[in-house]
Amino acid sequence: MKKLIALFATTAVASSAMGAIALSGTASVAYDDNGSAAGTAGASTTTYDADLTITGTAGATTFTQTMDIDAGISVTAGTLATTVGPVTISADMHNEDDSATVTSTGGLTSDSGDNRSVTVSLDAPIGDATIGLDDTGDVTVSGTFSGVAVAHTVKDGADKTTGSASIAGMDISLTNDAGSTEWKIGTTVAGTAVTLNSAKAVTATFGVTGNTVVVSHTAERASRASTTSTKHSVAQKDAYTTIAVSRALTSGATLSATYNTHDSSLTLKAAVAF
Repeated sequence: MKKLIALFATTAVASSAMGAIALSGTASVAYDDNGSAAGTAGASTTTYDADLTITGTAGATTFTQTMDIDAGISVTAGTLATTVGPVTISADMHNEDDSATVTSTGGLTSDSGDNRSVTVSLDAPIGDATIGLDDTGDVTVSGTFSGVAVAHTVKDGADKTTGSASIAGMDISLTNDAGSTEWKIGTTVAGTAVTLNSAKAVTATFGVTGNTVVVSHTAERASRASTTSTKHSVAQKDAYTTIAVSRALTSGATLSATYNTHDSSLTLKAAVAF
């Protein structure tokens, strides 16, 4: 079935005149003085980043590929999607390395293997629900009911449910993944957008004389030993606050300055999106 779906989608793109090709991307350069960090970690650094997204559309079929292009060219995502009547077929065509690049936050110690996949979704005639099935056997039922968006994924021993709604001026989202629940609440007070989540992190965003100011506080991260050989342990990290001030210029670029209390560092950044 997987090969037939891929063959059909490939044929749909190859046999149709390309309706449109769109390019978009971002580029930035940032200087970080690294504040009070000790030793070589305290040396100032300059980092560069550039990403490019190519989207090709032919009728009801779309192929999107994202690449990191600042140091050579490397593919970071690739998705082929097509629609046949009430059925939507989506193929994740990029096999990324999902091992942790930071070893102190509990990520995977090594790549989990080939994570490419094909998902078939059906707009079923049962209210506003959509039913999806991927090639691993996971079934997802999603829809919006009385203004509440709900999605439930049936997995082998690890079901996942998400829900979101706007109630009395507040945007609320909940996720329960295999029994672990996370939540997030956002609202706007006197022109200031405030968010709070279950990890005790708070963010406030507001405008000051043409600038955008974002103040974020992240709670202390407790250390946690790894319970499996496939994941790293989690290192303790003190609570910290960041204050970022950014301004969009008429030239199309955005300049920003971010102060981080964790190491008293200041980061200056120039970025553009197109």
